[in-house]
Amino acid sequence: MLDEFPITQRWPANNPDIIQLYSVDTPNGLKVSAMLEETGLPYEKHSLSFSHADQHSPEFLALNPNNKIPAIIDPHGPDGKPLALWESGAILLYLAEKSGRFLPTGRHARYETIQWLMWQMGGVGPMFGQFGFFQKFGGADWEDKRALTRYQDETGRLLKVLNQRLSDHRYVMGDNYSIADISLWPWVRALSKVYDAKQVLELESYHHVTQWLNLCMERTGSVAVLTP
Repeated sequence: MLDEFPITQRWPANNPDIIQLYSVDTPNGLKVSAMLEETGLPYEKHSLSFSHADQHSPEFLALNPNNKIPAIIDPHGPDGKPLALWESGAILLYLAEKSGRFLPTGRHARYETIQWLMWQMGGVGPMFGQFGFFQKFGGADWEDKRALTRYQDETGRLLKVLNQRLSDHRYVMGDNYSIADISLWPWVRALSKVYDAKQVLELESYHHVTQWLNLCMERTGSVAVLTP
């Protein structure tokens, strides 16, 4: 059933009857791994290597022409046909619908949840990622700090938005954990754990975000994907 996908030639499936995940443990990769753990959907993870440019290999590009992780193949997709899917937000939506979990069924709450998911995809992910580049990685040595300042300021602004939302919400959507939370916590976690920006961003001043992040980190799905 999976033979039609060239990626399985390079990363063969041990169990071709379950979801195949191709990923790296970046924030975007962790989102999908955590979702799979939370839903209990059986899956098999194939770890790519950025240092070996696996994401640019012909096999991976045949699955995702945008050469970004994560990507999945579900051998039992809609109408019983295999489904190849990329873009972490799209994958979260698909897995939520497939499992019937972490996405409200009521129309108002459903669209509000998707709104926060899109906010992460279009704002938090790109802006936090650029901040991380200029704070910790390749851009950290640049003498001109205007880029760092720009993304640091925008990261702080986005944190304020999230902090305000969480001031009267246990999770982003209230009492219930959702794909909005799953999309966000790996990026918020990265600010201190990956980008070493706890002091720079004064993360402890965002009390509601800190409390929420701790709740997310205590979940079994989060523990499962973060435990070596």
